Amino acid sequence: MRLPLLALLARGPAHGYELKQDLEQLLGSAYPQPNVGQIYVTLNRLQKQGLIEGEDIAQSSRPNKKVYHLTEAGQEELRTWFDQTEDEPRVRDEFFMKLALAPQSGLADQITLINKQRRQYLNSMRNLSKLTAAEDRDNRIAQLLIEGAMLHLQADLDWLERCQEELENLE
Repeated sequence: MRLPLLALLARGPAHGYELKQDLEQLLGSAYPQPNVGQIYVTLNRLQKQGLIEGEDIAQSSRPNKKVYHLTEAGQEELRTWFDQTEDEPRVRDEFFMKLALAPQSGLADQITLINKQRRQYLNSMRNLSKLTAAEDRDNRIAQLLIEGAMLHLQADLDWLERCQEELENLE
């Protein structure tokens, strides 16, 4: 949450609730909606780290609001983040651990686990398809997020098929 907030603040000062709304609008309904409390906790941490500064702004009919802006250290942190590539192979996969340990435990059947996980992935794909239809067509970022999730699910389904074939050949 910290780096996305820094990225939003790079365009200009904003308060916490405004940042929440910007994230929701940008990423659409497929992305888990951020909790406003989590955003304010993160903003406080970023301020303590010197990556942002907050300024109280007086409001006539409401309590003061705190508006945050990016510091030079925050800009540098953001530049570093944008410069880094992501390398996260999924070798620590919870489902695969279940699949690998099922025979040793004697409490679960591997093919049953695969079928159950396959149903879960298919349900997730159906839910994402509904979101695609409901999501604003002009929000290309949200559409790309949904499309990426669908492609990952399809790859997971293909991998489950491969696992099942290998396990059935062992019998």
